[in-house]
Amino acid sequence: MGFKENLKSELQYTGMTVRELAEKSGVNKQTIDNYLSTHSSMPSAESAVKIAKVLGVSVEFLVTGKDSHPASISRYAPEVRKIADQVQKMTPYERHVVLGLIRAMAEK
Repeated sequence: MGFKENLKSELQYTGMTVRELAEKSGVNKQTIDNYLSTHSSMPSAESAVKIAKVLGVSVEFLVTGKDSHPASISRYAPEVRKIADQVQKMTPYERHVVLGLIRAMAEK
């Protein structure tokens, strides 16, 4: 996947609109729309950094879909990150129960 697809995926994951991203990043909405269009262009390094910072991912992830930093959650698929977000909100007991469920499912 390229920048356009990764940007779309991150917008969907965060629930952020293009307008919100533009306001928070300082990158013009029309410019972001261009990155998302069928005739998309690659952003400048400066714009990519601003967008990545707002989305909470690395520029590398937006460009390649991968993140070489081993501790970066952005290297996981959006669905996995959503699960991690929910697990982070749980009590230690709830996490223990979920982990048991995952282990049981993995053994099937």
